[in-house]
Amino acid sequence: MPSVMLSAVLEEEPDLYEAFPPHVDPSGITILTDSPPGKKAPLKNFEEIQPLIQQGRKRELKLIIRENSWPINSPVRASLWPALCRQHQHGKSMLDGFYWDMVTQVFGTVELPDKPIMLPPFVEATHCLGYHLTRKGRAVADRVVSVLGYACPDITYSPSLYPITAALLHFMPEEECYHCMASLVASKEKMFITQTKLLNEVTWKTVMQIAKKHAKSAAQHLSRLSGAIGPERIYADWQWWILAALPFPHLVRVLDCFFHEGIKVFYRVALAILILFHKHTTNQNSEWYAEATKNGVDHAIDKFCRNMPVSPTKLLRTAFTIRALSSQYISRVFIKTEMTLKSKQVITGSRLVRSRSSDNLPTSQSQVNIQMMSHTLTIRERMSEETCKQMLFTLWSWLPVRITMYQPVLLYTTEEHGCSLTTFYVRVEHHEPTLLMIKTCNNEVFGAYCSTRWFERNQKDERGNRQAYFGTGETFLFSLYPERAKYPWVGCAADGRSDEKLSHGSELFMAADSKMITIGGGDGQAIWMDENIRYGKTDRCSTFNNPPLCPSGDFEIRVLEVYGFAGA
Repeated sequence: MPSVMLSAVLEEEPDLYEAFPPHVDPSGITILTDSPPGKKAPLKNFEEIQPLIQQGRKRELKLIIRENSWPINSPVRASLWPALCRQHQHGKSMLDGFYWDMVTQVFGTVELPDKPIMLPPFVEATHCLGYHLTRKGRAVADRVVSVLGYACPDITYSPSLYPITAALLHFMPEEECYHCMASLVASKEKMFITQTKLLNEVTWKTVMQIAKKHAKSAAQHLSRLSGAIGPERIYADWQWWILAALPFPHLVRVLDCFFHEGIKVFYRVALAILILFHKHTTNQNSEWYAEATKNGVDHAIDKFCRNMPVSPTKLLRTAFTIRALSSQYISRVFIKTEMTLKSKQVITGSRLVRSRSSDNLPTSQSQVNIQMMSHTLTIRERMSEETCKQMLFTLWSWLPVRITMYQPVLLYTTEEHGCSLTTFYVRVEHHEPTLLMIKTCNNEVFGAYCSTRWFERNQKDERGNRQAYFGTGETFLFSLYPERAKYPWVGCAADGRSDEKLSHGSELFMAADSKMITIGGGDGQAIWMDENIRYGKTDRCSTFNNPPLCPSGDFEIRVLEVYGFAGA
Protein backbone atom coordinates (compact mmCIF):
# COMPACT_ATOMS: atom_id res chain seq x y z
CA MET A 1 0.00 0.00 0.00
CA PRO A 2 2.69 2.51 0.85
CA SER A 3 4.35 1.90 -2.53
CA VAL A 4 1.03 2.63 -4.29
CA MET A 5 0.61 5.85 -2.33
CA LEU A 6 4.18 6.86 -3.14
CA SER A 7 3.65 6.27 -6.87
CA ALA A 8 0.44 8.34 -6.73
CA VAL A 9 2.31 11.21 -5.10
CA LEU A 10 5.04 11.04 -7.71
CA GLU A 11 2.48 11.05 -10.51
CA GLU A 12 0.77 14.14 -9.08
CA GLU A 13 4.01 16.08 -8.60
CA PRO A 14 4.07 18.86 -11.20
CA ASP A 15 6.65 18.90 -13.96
CA LEU A 16 9.31 21.43 -12.92
CA TYR A 17 9.74 22.48 -16.56
CA GLU A 18 6.09 22.58 -17.59
CA ALA A 19 6.14 26.40 -17.84
CA PHE A 20 8.45 26.37 -20.87
CA PRO A 21 7.27 26.01 -24.51
CA PRO A 22 8.52 23.16 -26.76
CA HIS A 23 11.17 25.37 -28.40
CA VAL A 24 13.02 25.70 -25.03
CA ASP A 25 15.54 23.15 -23.75
CA PRO A 26 15.05 23.35 -19.97
CA SER A 27 17.79 20.86 -19.08
CA GLY A 28 20.31 23.64 -18.47
CA ILE A 29 17.95 25.92 -16.50
CA THR A 30 18.64 26.06 -12.77
CA ILE A 31 15.54 26.33 -10.57
CA LEU A 32 16.39 28.72 -7.72
CA THR A 33 14.35 29.27 -4.57
CA ASP A 34 15.17 32.44 -2.67
CA SER A 35 13.85 31.35 0.70
CA PRO A 36 12.26 28.31 2.40
CA PRO A 37 8.50 27.88 1.95
CA GLY A 38 6.40 29.62 4.57
CA LYS A 39 8.96 32.35 5.30
CA LYS A 40 7.28 34.90 3.01
CA ALA A 41 3.74 35.74 1.91
CA PRO A 42 2.45 33.51 -0.92
CA LEU A 43 3.43 34.65 -4.40
CA LYS A 44 0.73 36.46 -6.40
CA ASN A 45 -0.83 34.72 -9.37
CA PHE A 46 -1.84 36.46 -12.60
CA GLU A 47 -5.53 36.58 -11.68
CA GLU A 48 -4.61 38.72 -8.66
CA ILE A 49 -2.37 41.02 -10.72
CA GLN A 50 -4.57 41.46 -13.81
CA PRO A 51 -7.02 43.98 -12.22
CA LEU A 52 -4.10 46.30 -11.38
CA ILE A 53 -3.01 46.28 -15.04
CA GLN A 54 -6.57 46.85 -16.29
CA GLN A 55 -7.16 49.72 -13.85
CA GLY A 56 -3.80 51.40 -14.57
CA ARG A 57 -2.64 51.16 -10.95
CA LYS A 58 0.98 51.36 -12.01
CA ARG A 59 2.61 52.09 -8.67
CA GLU A 60 0.92 49.16 -6.92
CA LEU A 61 1.78 46.93 -9.86
CA LYS A 62 5.41 48.07 -9.75
CA LEU A 63 5.76 47.17 -6.06
CA ILE A 64 4.10 43.76 -6.49
CA ILE A 65 6.39 42.83 -9.38
CA ARG A 66 9.46 43.93 -7.44
CA GLU A 67 8.45 42.01 -4.31
CA ASN A 68 7.23 38.73 -5.85
CA SER A 69 10.26 36.55 -6.55
CA TRP A 70 8.55 34.08 -8.84
CA PRO A 71 10.82 31.10 -9.59
CA ILE A 72 12.10 30.68 -13.12
CA ASN A 73 9.54 27.95 -13.85
CA SER A 74 6.50 29.87 -12.58
CA PRO A 75 3.55 29.74 -15.02
CA VAL A 76 2.73 33.38 -14.18
CA ARG A 77 5.01 34.81 -16.90
CA ALA A 78 3.08 33.26 -19.79
CA SER A 79 0.27 35.71 -18.99
CA LEU A 80 2.11 38.46 -17.09
CA TRP A 81 4.78 39.35 -19.63
CA PRO A 82 2.38 39.81 -22.59
CA ALA A 83 0.01 41.87 -20.39
CA LEU A 84 2.87 44.11 -19.22
CA CYS A 85 4.10 44.65 -22.79
CA ARG A 86 0.59 45.45 -24.06
CA GLN A 87 0.51 48.43 -21.67
CA HIS A 88 3.08 50.14 -23.86
CA GLN A 89 1.61 49.55 -27.32
CA HIS A 90 1.17 52.68 -29.41
CA GLY A 91 -1.91 53.04 -31.57
CA LYS A 92 -4.38 50.27 -32.37
CA SER A 93 -3.68 46.73 -31.24
CA MET A 94 -2.71 44.24 -33.93
CA LEU A 95 -5.40 42.01 -35.38
CA ASP A 96 -5.19 38.25 -34.93
CA GLY A 97 -3.20 36.78 -37.77
CA PHE A 98 -1.33 40.02 -38.52
CA TYR A 99 2.03 38.47 -37.64
CA TRP A 100 1.51 35.42 -39.83
CA ASP A 101 0.46 37.66 -42.72
CA MET A 102 3.76 39.50 -42.27
CA VAL A 103 5.68 36.20 -42.12
CA THR A 104 4.06 35.10 -45.39
CA GLN A 105 4.85 38.49 -46.95
CA VAL A 106 8.53 38.29 -45.94
CA PHE A 107 9.25 34.56 -46.36
CA GLY A 108 6.49 33.37 -48.70
CA THR A 109 5.41 30.68 -46.21
CA VAL A 110 4.70 30.21 -42.51
CA GLU A 111 6.86 27.06 -42.43
CA LEU A 112 10.21 27.52 -40.71
CA PRO A 113 12.93 27.44 -43.40
CA ASP A 114 15.67 24.81 -43.25
CA LYS A 115 18.33 27.33 -44.18
CA PRO A 116 19.52 30.03 -41.75
CA ILE A 117 17.40 33.18 -41.79
CA MET A 118 19.22 36.34 -42.79
CA LEU A 119 18.96 38.81 -39.91
CA PRO A 120 18.49 42.57 -40.40
CA PRO A 121 21.64 44.70 -40.56
CA PHE A 122 20.94 46.25 -37.13
CA VAL A 123 21.74 42.85 -35.52
CA GLU A 124 25.35 41.79 -34.98
CA ALA A 125 26.25 38.12 -34.62
CA THR A 126 27.69 38.70 -31.13
CA HIS A 127 24.29 40.04 -30.00
CA CYS A 128 22.41 36.82 -30.88
CA LEU A 129 22.04 35.30 -27.43
CA GLY A 130 19.71 32.32 -27.50
CA TYR A 131 19.86 31.37 -23.79
CA HIS A 132 18.05 28.00 -23.52
CA LEU A 133 16.25 27.98 -26.88
CA THR A 134 16.52 24.83 -28.98
CA ARG A 135 17.76 24.97 -32.56
CA LYS A 136 14.14 25.45 -33.65
CA GLY A 137 13.73 28.12 -30.97
CA ARG A 138 16.72 30.03 -32.37
CA ALA A 139 15.14 29.87 -35.84
CA VAL A 140 11.88 31.23 -34.37
CA ALA A 141 13.82 34.11 -32.71
CA ASP A 142 15.57 34.83 -36.04
CA ARG A 143 12.19 34.99 -37.78
CA VAL A 144 10.60 37.31 -35.19
CA VAL A 145 13.58 39.70 -35.41
CA SER A 146 13.56 39.59 -39.23
CA VAL A 147 9.87 40.48 -39.37
CA LEU A 148 10.48 43.31 -36.86
CA GLY A 149 13.24 44.62 -39.13
CA TYR A 150 10.84 44.51 -42.08
CA ALA A 151 8.06 46.26 -40.13
CA CYS A 152 10.39 48.86 -38.53
CA PRO A 153 12.83 50.01 -41.23
CA ASP A 154 14.02 52.96 -39.10
CA ILE A 155 15.86 50.68 -36.65
CA THR A 156 19.54 51.05 -37.55
CA TYR A 157 21.35 49.55 -34.54
CA SER A 158 19.81 47.63 -31.64
CA PRO A 159 22.06 45.36 -29.54
CA SER A 160 19.40 44.38 -26.99
CA LEU A 161 16.61 43.54 -29.44
CA TYR A 162 17.62 39.94 -30.19
CA PRO A 163 18.38 38.90 -26.57
CA ILE A 164 15.05 40.32 -25.32
CA THR A 165 13.22 38.52 -28.13
CA ALA A 166 14.94 35.25 -27.16
CA ALA A 167 14.10 35.74 -23.47
CA LEU A 168 10.40 36.33 -24.28
CA LEU A 169 10.27 33.11 -26.30
CA HIS A 170 11.07 31.11 -23.14
CA PHE A 171 7.58 31.86 -21.84
CA MET A 172 5.29 32.34 -24.86
CA PRO A 173 4.61 31.32 -28.47
CA GLU A 174 6.08 33.09 -31.49
CA GLU A 175 3.13 35.35 -32.39
CA GLU A 176 2.75 36.59 -28.82
CA CYS A 177 6.48 37.32 -28.70
CA TYR A 178 6.27 39.44 -31.86
CA HIS A 179 3.36 41.47 -30.44
CA CYS A 180 5.34 42.07 -27.23
CA MET A 181 8.44 43.23 -29.12
CA ALA A 182 6.40 45.47 -31.43
CA SER A 183 4.88 47.15 -28.34
CA LEU A 184 8.29 47.68 -26.72
CA VAL A 185 9.89 49.05 -29.90
CA ALA A 186 7.01 51.48 -30.54
CA SER A 187 6.58 52.61 -26.91
CA LYS A 188 6.32 56.38 -26.53
CA GLU A 189 6.10 56.94 -22.78
CA LYS A 190 9.01 54.72 -21.74
CA MET A 191 12.17 53.59 -23.47
CA PHE A 192 12.85 49.86 -23.61
CA ILE A 193 15.08 49.20 -26.61
CA THR A 194 17.54 51.64 -28.20
CA GLN A 195 17.35 51.65 -31.99
CA THR A 196 20.33 53.73 -33.18
CA LYS A 197 24.07 53.79 -32.46
CA LEU A 198 23.71 57.30 -31.09
CA LEU A 199 21.13 56.26 -28.49
CA ASN A 200 23.15 53.16 -27.63
CA GLU A 201 26.09 55.42 -26.83
CA VAL A 202 23.80 57.72 -24.85
CA THR A 203 22.73 54.81 -22.62
CA TRP A 204 26.21 53.79 -21.51
CA LYS A 205 27.24 57.40 -20.97
CA THR A 206 24.07 57.84 -18.90
CA VAL A 207 25.03 54.82 -16.77
CA MET A 208 28.50 56.31 -16.30
CA GLN A 209 27.09 59.68 -15.24
CA ILE A 210 24.54 58.35 -12.76
CA ALA A 211 27.12 55.92 -11.33
CA LYS A 212 29.42 58.85 -10.52
CA LYS A 213 26.67 60.36 -8.39
CA HIS A 214 24.65 57.41 -7.06
CA ALA A 215 27.34 54.70 -6.80
CA LYS A 216 30.24 57.06 -6.23
CA SER A 217 32.61 54.73 -4.35
CA ALA A 218 31.97 51.89 -6.79
CA ALA A 219 32.52 54.18 -9.80
CA GLN A 220 35.80 55.51 -8.37
CA HIS A 221 36.92 51.95 -7.60
CA LEU A 222 36.09 50.88 -11.16
CA SER A 223 38.01 53.84 -12.55
CA ARG A 224 41.11 52.90 -10.53
CA LEU A 225 40.93 49.25 -11.59
CA SER A 226 40.37 50.09 -15.27
CA GLY A 227 43.91 51.41 -15.62
CA ALA A 228 45.05 52.27 -19.14
CA ILE A 229 41.88 51.16 -20.93
CA GLY A 230 39.82 53.71 -18.99
CA PRO A 231 36.33 53.38 -17.51
CA GLU A 232 34.56 54.34 -20.76
CA ARG A 233 35.49 51.00 -22.32
CA ILE A 234 34.04 49.19 -19.30
CA TYR A 235 30.76 51.13 -19.26
CA ALA A 236 30.29 50.59 -23.01
CA ASP A 237 29.55 46.92 -22.21
CA TRP A 238 27.02 47.69 -19.48
CA GLN A 239 24.04 45.98 -21.16
CA TRP A 240 26.02 42.74 -21.57
CA TRP A 241 26.61 42.55 -17.80
CA ILE A 242 22.84 42.03 -17.59
CA LEU A 243 21.84 40.38 -20.87
CA ALA A 244 24.84 38.10 -21.43
CA ALA A 245 26.54 37.50 -18.08
CA LEU A 246 23.86 37.29 -15.37
CA PRO A 247 22.58 33.77 -14.65
CA PHE A 248 19.28 33.20 -16.45
CA PRO A 249 17.13 33.17 -13.26
CA HIS A 250 18.56 36.57 -12.30
CA LEU A 251 17.96 37.96 -15.80
CA VAL A 252 14.35 36.77 -15.82
CA ARG A 253 13.59 38.51 -12.52
CA VAL A 254 15.18 41.70 -13.90
CA LEU A 255 12.97 41.39 -17.00
CA ASP A 256 9.86 41.00 -14.81
CA CYS A 257 10.45 44.58 -13.66
CA PHE A 258 11.83 45.82 -16.99
CA PHE A 259 8.68 44.97 -18.96
CA HIS A 260 6.70 47.24 -16.63
CA GLU A 261 9.13 50.05 -15.80
CA GLY A 262 11.40 50.31 -18.84
CA ILE A 263 15.15 50.75 -19.31
CA LYS A 264 15.57 52.53 -15.96
CA VAL A 265 15.46 49.02 -14.40
CA PHE A 266 18.56 48.10 -16.42
CA TYR A 267 20.28 51.29 -15.23
CA ARG A 268 19.55 50.44 -11.61
CA VAL A 269 20.68 46.82 -12.01
CA ALA A 270 23.92 47.97 -13.68
CA LEU A 271 24.61 50.21 -10.67
CA ALA A 272 23.75 47.33 -8.32
CA ILE A 273 26.29 45.13 -10.13
CA LEU A 274 28.95 47.85 -9.70
CA ILE A 275 28.10 48.23 -5.99
CA LEU A 276 28.29 44.46 -5.37
CA PHE A 277 31.47 44.13 -7.46
CA HIS A 278 33.04 46.94 -5.40
CA LYS A 279 32.03 45.18 -2.17
CA HIS A 280 33.66 41.92 -3.30
CA THR A 281 36.88 43.50 -4.65
CA THR A 282 37.68 45.97 -1.86
CA ASN A 283 39.81 43.35 -0.11
CA GLN A 284 43.00 42.97 -2.13
CA ASN A 285 43.19 39.31 -1.11
CA SER A 286 39.80 38.53 -2.69
CA GLU A 287 39.55 36.32 -5.78
CA TRP A 288 37.72 39.06 -7.68
CA TYR A 289 40.43 41.65 -7.00
CA ALA A 290 43.01 39.13 -8.22
CA GLU A 291 40.89 38.49 -11.32
CA ALA A 292 40.64 42.24 -12.05
CA THR A 293 44.37 42.86 -11.69
CA LYS A 294 45.35 39.74 -13.64
CA ASN A 295 42.88 39.68 -16.54
CA GLY A 296 41.42 43.20 -16.52
CA VAL A 297 38.37 44.64 -14.83
CA ASP A 298 36.16 44.08 -17.89
CA HIS A 299 36.75 40.31 -17.72
CA ALA A 300 36.41 40.39 -13.93
CA ILE A 301 32.97 42.06 -14.04
CA ASP A 302 31.80 39.60 -16.69
CA LYS A 303 32.98 36.62 -14.59
CA PHE A 304 31.54 38.18 -11.43
CA CYS A 305 28.11 38.48 -13.08
CA ARG A 306 28.25 34.89 -14.36
CA ASN A 307 28.99 33.74 -10.81
CA MET A 308 26.71 36.31 -9.13
CA PRO A 309 27.23 35.73 -5.40
CA VAL A 310 23.76 37.00 -4.39
CA SER A 311 20.25 35.81 -5.17
CA PRO A 312 17.96 37.51 -7.71
CA THR A 313 16.02 39.03 -4.81
CA LYS A 314 19.17 40.52 -3.24
CA LEU A 315 20.32 41.86 -6.62
CA LEU A 316 16.98 43.64 -7.19
CA ARG A 317 16.87 44.88 -3.58
CA THR A 318 20.32 46.44 -4.08
CA ALA A 319 19.12 48.04 -7.33
CA PHE A 320 15.87 49.46 -5.94
CA THR A 321 17.30 50.77 -2.67
CA ILE A 322 19.73 53.17 -4.37
CA ARG A 323 18.47 56.38 -2.81
CA ALA A 324 17.32 59.52 -4.63
CA LEU A 325 17.75 57.98 -8.09
CA SER A 326 14.51 59.24 -9.64
CA SER A 327 13.17 58.56 -13.11
CA GLN A 328 13.15 62.32 -13.70
CA TYR A 329 16.86 62.56 -12.91
CA ILE A 330 17.70 59.62 -15.20
CA SER A 331 15.61 61.19 -17.99
CA ARG A 332 17.37 64.52 -17.51
CA VAL A 333 20.84 62.96 -17.72
CA PHE A 334 19.78 60.92 -20.77
CA ILE A 335 18.39 63.91 -22.68
CA LYS A 336 21.35 66.13 -21.82
CA THR A 337 23.78 63.40 -22.97
CA GLU A 338 21.82 62.92 -26.20
CA MET A 339 21.83 66.65 -26.94
CA THR A 340 25.57 66.88 -26.23
CA LEU A 341 26.37 64.01 -28.60
CA LYS A 342 24.15 65.49 -31.32
CA SER A 343 25.91 68.84 -30.92
CA LYS A 344 29.29 67.13 -31.30
CA GLN A 345 28.05 65.43 -34.47
CA VAL A 346 27.11 68.77 -35.99
CA ILE A 347 30.34 70.46 -34.89
CA THR A 348 32.76 67.68 -35.89
CA GLY A 349 30.80 66.21 -38.77
CA SER A 350 31.14 62.74 -37.24
CA ARG A 351 28.65 60.04 -38.23
CA LEU A 352 27.77 58.19 -35.03
CA VAL A 353 24.43 57.12 -36.48
CA ARG A 354 23.24 56.91 -40.05
CA SER A 355 19.51 57.32 -39.96
CA ARG A 356 17.56 58.41 -43.01
CA SER A 357 17.89 62.02 -41.98
CA SER A 358 21.53 61.80 -40.91
CA ASP A 359 22.53 64.88 -38.91
CA ASN A 360 19.26 66.83 -38.98
CA LEU A 361 20.18 68.47 -42.26
CA PRO A 362 17.34 68.34 -44.79
CA THR A 363 17.47 65.19 -46.93
CA SER A 364 15.53 64.89 -50.17
CA GLN A 365 12.57 63.46 -48.19
CA SER A 366 12.82 66.29 -45.67
CA GLN A 367 12.78 68.83 -48.49
CA VAL A 368 9.57 67.29 -49.83
CA ASN A 369 8.07 67.47 -46.33
CA ILE A 370 9.14 71.10 -45.93
CA GLN A 371 7.70 71.98 -49.31
CA MET A 372 4.37 70.40 -48.31
CA MET A 373 4.44 72.29 -45.04
CA SER A 374 5.13 75.64 -46.72
CA HIS A 375 2.06 75.26 -48.94
CA THR A 376 -0.24 74.98 -45.92
CA LEU A 377 1.62 77.53 -43.83
CA THR A 378 -0.75 80.48 -43.80
CA ILE A 379 1.67 82.50 -41.71
CA ARG A 380 3.83 82.88 -44.83
CA GLU A 381 1.69 85.82 -46.02
CA ARG A 382 3.79 88.78 -47.18
CA MET A 383 6.89 86.59 -47.29
CA SER A 384 8.56 85.40 -50.44
CA GLU A 385 8.44 81.66 -51.05
CA GLU A 386 12.23 81.49 -50.73
CA THR A 387 12.23 83.31 -47.35
CA CYS A 388 9.51 81.01 -46.07
CA LYS A 389 11.39 77.92 -47.26
CA GLN A 390 14.64 79.08 -45.63
CA MET A 391 12.82 79.67 -42.36
CA LEU A 392 11.39 76.16 -42.49
CA PHE A 393 14.75 74.60 -43.41
CA THR A 394 16.20 76.26 -40.32
CA LEU A 395 13.33 75.01 -38.16
CA TRP A 396 13.66 71.50 -39.62
CA SER A 397 17.36 71.38 -38.72
CA TRP A 398 16.42 72.03 -35.07
CA LEU A 399 14.03 69.07 -34.79
CA PRO A 400 15.12 65.77 -33.19
CA VAL A 401 16.61 63.48 -35.85
CA ARG A 402 13.92 60.82 -35.66
CA ILE A 403 11.12 63.37 -36.21
CA THR A 404 12.56 64.71 -39.47
CA MET A 405 11.72 61.36 -41.09
CA TYR A 406 7.99 61.93 -40.68
CA GLN A 407 5.64 63.98 -42.80
CA PRO A 408 4.24 67.12 -41.13
CA VAL A 409 0.45 67.30 -40.95
CA LEU A 410 -1.53 70.46 -40.26
CA LEU A 411 -3.70 69.62 -37.25
CA TYR A 412 -5.11 72.99 -36.33
CA THR A 413 -5.16 76.52 -37.70
CA THR A 414 -7.17 79.43 -36.36
CA GLU A 415 -8.02 80.45 -39.95
CA GLU A 416 -9.95 77.22 -40.60
CA HIS A 417 -10.88 75.86 -37.19
CA GLY A 418 -11.67 79.03 -35.26
CA CYS A 419 -10.17 80.56 -32.13
CA SER A 420 -11.20 78.14 -29.42
CA LEU A 421 -9.06 76.29 -26.91
CA THR A 422 -11.66 73.51 -26.83
CA THR A 423 -11.27 72.96 -30.58
CA PHE A 424 -7.51 73.15 -30.18
CA TYR A 425 -7.57 70.28 -27.66
CA VAL A 426 -9.98 68.16 -29.72
CA ARG A 427 -7.75 68.38 -32.79
CA VAL A 428 -4.32 68.34 -31.17
CA GLU A 429 -4.24 66.74 -27.72
CA HIS A 430 -3.53 63.13 -28.71
CA HIS A 431 -0.65 63.94 -31.08
CA GLU A 432 2.98 63.72 -30.00
CA PRO A 433 5.11 65.67 -30.72
CA THR A 434 3.55 68.89 -32.00
CA LEU A 435 4.91 72.08 -33.48
CA LEU A 436 3.18 75.35 -32.52
CA MET A 437 3.74 78.37 -34.78
CA ILE A 438 2.39 81.82 -33.95
CA LYS A 439 2.22 84.87 -36.18
CA THR A 440 1.38 88.09 -34.34
CA CYS A 441 -0.43 91.13 -35.70
CA ASN A 442 3.02 92.78 -35.81
CA ASN A 443 4.26 89.97 -38.12
CA GLU A 444 6.59 88.34 -35.58
CA VAL A 445 6.82 84.56 -36.06
CA PHE A 446 7.79 82.29 -33.18
CA GLY A 447 6.66 79.10 -31.48
CA ALA A 448 7.62 75.88 -29.73
CA TYR A 449 8.36 72.23 -30.38
CA CYS A 450 6.29 70.38 -27.76
CA SER A 451 7.61 66.91 -26.98
CA THR A 452 4.56 65.58 -25.10
CA ARG A 453 0.83 65.20 -25.82
CA TRP A 454 -1.35 68.06 -24.63
CA PHE A 455 -3.65 65.38 -23.22
CA GLU A 456 -1.11 65.04 -20.38
CA ARG A 457 -2.75 68.11 -18.80
CA ASN A 458 -5.39 65.67 -17.53
CA GLN A 459 -2.95 63.17 -16.05
CA LYS A 460 -2.62 62.72 -12.30
CA ASP A 461 0.46 61.93 -10.24
CA GLU A 462 0.80 58.96 -7.92
CA ARG A 463 -1.05 60.87 -5.17
CA GLY A 464 -4.02 61.57 -7.44
CA ASN A 465 -3.23 65.27 -7.99
CA ARG A 466 -3.35 66.81 -11.46
CA GLN A 467 0.03 67.65 -12.88
CA ALA A 468 0.50 71.39 -13.21
CA TYR A 469 3.40 71.04 -15.66
CA PHE A 470 4.39 68.18 -17.95
CA GLY A 471 6.71 67.55 -20.92
CA THR A 472 10.37 66.65 -21.35
CA GLY A 473 13.68 68.36 -22.07
CA GLU A 474 13.26 67.79 -25.81
CA THR A 475 10.80 70.71 -25.80
CA PHE A 476 12.31 73.92 -27.16
CA LEU A 477 11.31 77.45 -28.19
CA PHE A 478 12.18 79.17 -31.44
CA SER A 479 11.92 82.49 -33.17
CA LEU A 480 11.77 82.66 -36.98
CA TYR A 481 11.02 86.30 -37.81
CA PRO A 482 12.48 88.87 -37.62
CA GLU A 483 15.23 86.95 -35.77
CA ARG A 484 16.02 83.24 -36.16
CA ALA A 485 17.00 81.55 -32.92
CA LYS A 486 16.47 78.31 -31.03
CA TYR A 487 16.12 78.24 -27.24
CA PRO A 488 16.64 74.68 -25.90
CA TRP A 489 16.00 73.53 -22.36
CA VAL A 490 18.67 74.88 -19.99
CA GLY A 491 19.41 71.30 -18.90
CA CYS A 492 20.81 70.67 -22.38
CA ALA A 493 22.91 73.82 -22.56
CA ALA A 494 26.62 73.07 -22.77
CA ASP A 495 27.56 75.62 -20.14
CA GLY A 496 29.24 73.23 -17.73
CA ARG A 497 26.57 73.38 -15.05
CA SER A 498 25.86 70.15 -13.25
CA ASP A 499 22.38 68.66 -13.23
CA GLU A 500 22.09 68.98 -9.47
CA LYS A 501 21.95 72.79 -9.71
CA LEU A 502 18.84 72.87 -11.88
CA SER A 503 15.95 74.33 -9.94
CA HIS A 504 12.32 73.24 -10.10
CA GLY A 505 11.64 76.39 -12.15
CA SER A 506 14.02 75.07 -14.81
CA GLU A 507 11.82 72.06 -15.57
CA LEU A 508 8.45 73.69 -16.29
CA PHE A 509 7.98 72.68 -19.93
CA MET A 510 4.23 72.70 -20.71
CA ALA A 511 1.03 73.51 -18.82
CA ALA A 512 -2.59 73.84 -19.90
CA ASP A 513 -6.16 73.91 -18.68
CA SER A 514 -9.53 75.13 -19.95
CA LYS A 515 -8.44 78.79 -19.66
CA MET A 516 -4.90 78.96 -21.03
CA ILE A 517 -1.80 77.32 -22.53
CA THR A 518 1.71 77.92 -21.20
CA ILE A 519 5.10 76.84 -22.53
CA GLY A 520 8.10 77.46 -20.28
CA GLY A 521 7.96 78.66 -16.70
CA GLY A 522 9.99 79.83 -13.73
CA ASP A 523 10.35 83.61 -13.19
CA GLY A 524 8.07 84.21 -16.18
CA GLN A 525 6.30 82.39 -18.99
CA ALA A 526 7.95 82.01 -22.39
CA ILE A 527 4.61 81.68 -24.22
CA TRP A 528 1.17 82.20 -22.69
CA MET A 529 -2.09 82.22 -24.68
CA ASP A 530 -5.66 82.86 -23.50
CA GLU A 531 -8.69 80.59 -23.96
CA ASN A 532 -9.83 82.52 -27.05
CA ILE A 533 -6.41 82.16 -28.69
CA ARG A 534 -6.47 85.86 -29.35
CA TYR A 535 -4.07 87.44 -26.89
CA GLY A 536 -0.80 86.24 -25.45
CA LYS A 537 2.32 87.32 -23.66
CA THR A 538 5.95 86.29 -23.69
CA ASP A 539 8.70 86.77 -21.15
CA ARG A 540 12.03 85.37 -20.13
CA CYS A 541 11.70 82.05 -18.28
CA SER A 542 14.05 79.80 -16.30
CA THR A 543 13.24 76.64 -18.27
CA PHE A 544 14.66 77.94 -21.57
CA ASN A 545 16.57 81.08 -20.50
CA ASN A 546 15.03 82.85 -23.50
CA PRO A 547 14.49 86.56 -24.11
CA PRO A 548 10.88 87.65 -24.74
CA LEU A 549 10.00 86.29 -28.20
CA CYS A 550 8.58 89.64 -29.32
CA PRO A 551 9.82 93.06 -28.19
CA SER A 552 6.62 94.30 -26.56
CA GLY A 553 6.08 91.19 -24.42
CA ASP A 554 2.32 91.28 -25.07
CA PHE A 555 1.01 90.22 -28.47
CA GLU A 556 -2.19 89.75 -30.43
CA ILE A 557 -2.41 86.46 -32.35
CA ARG A 558 -3.04 86.78 -36.05
CA VAL A 559 -2.62 83.06 -36.81
CA LEU A 560 -1.84 80.01 -34.71
CA GLU A 561 -0.96 76.80 -36.55
CA VAL A 562 -0.18 73.42 -35.01
CA TYR A 563 1.53 70.59 -36.87
CA GLY A 564 1.80 66.91 -36.01
CA PHE A 565 3.96 64.27 -37.69
CA ALA A 566 2.29 61.36 -39.46
CA GLY A 567 3.46 58.05 -38.02
CA ALA A 568 5.47 59.55 -35.14
